[in-house]
Amino acid sequence: MAHVVCEPCVNCRNTFCCTVCPVEAFREDATMLVIDPDVCIDCGACASECPVQAIYPADDVPAKWNSYIELNKTKAPTLPMINTKKDPLKK
Repeated sequence: MAHVVCEPCVNCRNTFCCTVCPVEAFREDATMLVIDPDVCIDCGACASECPVQAIYPADDVPAKWNSYIELNKTKAPTLPMINTKKDPLKK
């Protein structure tokens, strides 16, 4: 089971989470981060670093954001890895 980045990250894209990931599972697009489920080791280090509570274990994603499980899975292979802090987007 991997962790999933959900809706609160959209247009926020705070990057504290990706700096603590031990396996570089985060990917970046123009408006948010996603987690590559094939790389994530489910350590949970990222979830506590997210200031907008956008990261959940896949089994605990709130029902209203279930579509983000598939979104992370499909987007991750097409996006560049990110492991450094950047300025967040304005919300």
